[in-house]
Amino acid sequence: MSLTTPEPDRRLLDDLDRGFAQGVAQVGDARVAYRCGGGTGPVVVLLHGISSGAASWLPCASLLAAHARVIAWDAPGYGDSTPLAQARPAAADYAQRLEGLLAALDLQPALVVGHSLGALMAAAYIATARRLPARLLLLSVAQGYGAAGKEAQASAVARQRLEALAAQGVDGLAQRGPARLLSEAADAGAQAWVRWNMRRLNPDGYRQAVAMLCGDDIDAYLARRPPQVPTQIACGGRDVVTTPPACAALAERFGLPFSLIPDAGHACYIDQAAATARLIRAALPAGD
Repeated sequence: MSLTTPEPDRRLLDDLDRGFAQGVAQVGDARVAYRCGGGTGPVVVLLHGISSGAASWLPCASLLAAHARVIAWDAPGYGDSTPLAQARPAAADYAQRLEGLLAALDLQPALVVGHSLGALMAAAYIATARRLPARLLLLSVAQGYGAAGKEAQASAVARQRLEALAAQGVDGLAQRGPARLLSEAADAGAQAWVRWNMRRLNPDGYRQAVAMLCGDDIDAYLARRPPQVPTQIACGGRDVVTTPPACAALAERFGLPFSLIPDAGHACYIDQAAATARLIRAALPAGD
């Protein structure tokens, strides 16, 4: 007997095509897919995590559209974006591709928002880029396992993720995703949206991202962040993946402001889209 997985509301998919449409930019020999919403106003760049993609930001981006021009990319190896050349890329390699995208679009970001593994990419971006944002917001931060002394943990995480992908496939990961990424109170619509986005993962892009997660370390990038870029960290209050204590400890190490998003699991921008959108709006530079 097979179980039918509920699809997202048709109106949500219509909104995706109508208000958060995909574009593709050429960056050297690579293609970078992205979604754009809103109109005039400060540019907010949204970076998704390891189990997601640009489209996943729709519920949150829709709430930002009246206040900003919103750009969400599909990271290299995700969606229609060309994978990176490296088998084991660093966060700086993703950051270089992001800088190329913003140059191709001729955009100067007011705020870069990185979620989960996207937070590691965002930290690498501000440590290496020339088109610096005015501010940086890191949500439910995946800190990486590349620091000295974490070799055993890195190996275990890589093995667990790759074995799960091999055994369950993308569809299997998607079926189980909401239980880990959302709070127990998340509604059926949020669960369907997580599954829909996870089912669009590219296995090879996911493997590259696992290698980056297990081989890099956010502390090395945050230590090099330009002092003129205010940075803050937030986390879902019910996040079981990148937990509140872990995110709070990171913020304390670097003397950064830290806040909780009440009742949100790891995918806070889906679980509590309105609260996350308010946090993003509040993080915009004064006057924007």
